[in-house]
Amino acid sequence: MIISNQFSSSRYNEKGAVIILIAILMVAFISIVALAVDVYHLYVVRNELQNGADSGALAGARELYLDDGTAVDPSSNTIAGNTSVQNASEQTPVEVIYNAGANTGDVQRGHWSFATRSFTANNSLTAIDIGSYTEAELDANLNYINAIKVKTHRRDTPAASFFARIFGYENFEVGAEAVAYLGYAGSLLPANLDQPIAICEESILNVDGNYDCNMGRMLNSGKDPDSANTGGWTNFSQPCVTASKPEMDALICGDGNPYQVNYGQGIGAQGGVQDVTFRNFEDCWESETEKKQFWNMTLPVIECPSNNVSNCPTVVGAVNVNVVWIQRDNDTGYDEVPREMEDWSCNEATPGFDCWKRFIDHFNLANVTGRPVTDQEYADMYQKKSIFFLPSCEKIDPSGITGGTNYGVLAQIPVLVD
Repeated sequence: MIISNQFSSSRYNEKGAVIILIAILMVAFISIVALAVDVYHLYVVRNELQNGADSGALAGARELYLDDGTAVDPSSNTIAGNTSVQNASEQTPVEVIYNAGANTGDVQRGHWSFATRSFTANNSLTAIDIGSYTEAELDANLNYINAIKVKTHRRDTPAASFFARIFGYENFEVGAEAVAYLGYAGSLLPANLDQPIAICEESILNVDGNYDCNMGRMLNSGKDPDSANTGGWTNFSQPCVTASKPEMDALICGDGNPYQVNYGQGIGAQGGVQDVTFRNFEDCWESETEKKQFWNMTLPVIECPSNNVSNCPTVVGAVNVNVVWIQRDNDTGYDEVPREMEDWSCNEATPGFDCWKRFIDHFNLANVTGRPVTDQEYADMYQKKSIFFLPSCEKIDPSGITGGTNYGVLAQIPVLVD
């Protein structure tokens, strides 16, 4: 009987211990639920604040400089702040403290350094000629204004807590910040380039370092083996994939490059004449111009150290040219020479070779080694598989999203860096 009473007492004590354990676990469970619910809620709130900071910083950085690029635009701060407060967090406008035109508070212009991963506020409105400095020099120059920092908050209307208020936490102040960087233009947007042809920089770069298309020939440079293949075919692919005939044929007379083309990267290409593709290109030219008008196009410029195009040449620029003549086949009798082009014409009774000389002189075209002088030099220019450009050509500035290589041109579209 004594043993039975002791057993009953033990069982009673165990029940009491279980109740206490359940109570403790319930408190812990409620705490975990409170933490999970409130942390998720704060995560959502912070994401909304981050959206406001991101959009404001990007909008301000896009207007960081005046349209002509001569000075920093102080109104970029206002644009950043106004854009940020258009965003809401839990249907409440985000809070951004800033003074219109000033460089104080939650919106600041300044310098972003990739080397230190840091932002330094700077009131300067002076524009720096980025083409005169290396990327490393600009990265270290705190007076180079290249970024806007925006902070967003929930101070006046803190984020309310749910279960956490059981433990004395009524609400939470939440904030976010973003830095948008306006770097160097390093790309050409889709459709900026017209035909699947890339020109060797070495063939159009003059002694002054400027583009001069006076050579008037690509793909075949006549009888000068040191200057063979001054251009090649491209499919605009990056990362580069060797350009194939079906790809190039689809791009000829198409809608331009289908991809963004980034400077400083390799591009899908192929050297050689590619006769069928060249014929399609010639047909397109004839359809577009009836062989009587200039054919304007923008083409990528690539590095060709040995004037021989292979796959993956580096894109270093773009140039706008006027195609004035295309010679596909051998024509020893000069039967297919130009007879009419824009403001120039040559009588049908004039011998073909004489028309060719007059055509070259009128449009100031040149051979690989310069302007022709002798009849043999004129004849050397009349080679098959040649595309002749007018002497004047316009270097096209890169545009699009911020890139990593300094070509002396600011981008139009900034990127978030922090």
